[in-house]
Amino acid sequence: MIGKTSGHRGFTLIELMVTVAIVAILAAIALPSYSDYVKRGKIPDATSALSNGRVTMEQWFQDNRTYVGATCPSSTTNFAIGCALAASTYTITATGAGSMTGFTYTIDQTGAKATTASPWNTNATCWVTKPGGPVGAGLC
Repeated sequence: MIGKTSGHRGFTLIELMVTVAIVAILAAIALPSYSDYVKRGKIPDATSALSNGRVTMEQWFQDNRTYVGATCPSSTTNFAIGCALAASTYTITATGAGSMTGFTYTIDQTGAKATTASPWNTNATCWVTKPGGPVGAGLC
């Protein structure tokens, strides 16, 4: 046993660099997908507020025969909610804030839904809820 040297254990610099490069590539691929996943999770804030707002507007109209004076839904953490009211029409708009900037959803008295601006897609006939979502009429 004398004269035998003990070997050093550990990683070489090349092995460490290859591992870091692999992790960086995986992160670069996964981050955009995760970002879209997080945004998709925030969209129900807007769509549920608009749907509930529509019910409230119709209840108000049944009682008053006008939309004027109806209460606009409250803004959410991720969307500012606004209303344009007239005697026989209304439009409720949810405009994205913060990480949801660029997303705008609307609904009117006929129940017509629209995504008028979105980093994913724009659609005049439905709410876009995922990247590459509906782009043509009838795809909602």
